[in-house]
Amino acid sequence: MRVTQGTFSFLPDFTHEDIEKQIRYALENGWAMMLEYTDDPHPRNSFWEMWKQPEFELEPDDSDVVLNEVKQCCEAYPNHYVKLVAYDSSLGRQSSRFSIIVNRPKEEPGYRLVRSEKHDRTVQYTVEPYVHQEAVGRRYGNEADLATTRDPAAVQDATPSRDSPLAAKEDGEGPAPYEDVVPEKDEGVGES
Repeated sequence: MRVTQGTFSFLPDFTHEDIEKQIRYALENGWAMMLEYTDDPHPRNSFWEMWKQPEFELEPDDSDVVLNEVKQCCEAYPNHYVKLVAYDSSLGRQSSRFSIIVNRPKEEPGYRLVRSEKHDRTVQYTVEPYVHQEAVGRRYGNEADLATTRDPAAVQDATPSRDSPLAAKEDGEGPAPYEDVVPEKDEGVGES
């Protein structure tokens, strides 16, 4: 079963060139670009993990910056859904203008309909993804740590979490663990 969330979800997967055109269009309109990823794409799950901070104030010629971030996120989470979001921060809007799934697992198991009977012969139906039969971090063939917490500093520096194959391993291979990551200071922002 193919998960269809976001803009253009009814179309086949976008090519690299199609994604670049959408990024350029968003940047021409002055929208901020952001990447999110998850292993639980349930339609009611609107809170995906954020990959780095959103990219504000990029010029249309800076589409390669966003494409590089897309590539890094997809390499860090090859068995996750990765979504590119264009955010319009203009006054009166302040919402996402479009979102595109740019990476998905090789196999998408789908959903099942669960029927339960309640009091007074009431029948209730619930949609449950087959992927929930696996623990968080082990879905879609991932062989990762089962921890569900993530260091907030890791979002700022795009440090892969424990369910990424690029996360630091016990033998020392891979990037440094995020206990060593120090978030950057936002000097001058929000001061009065």
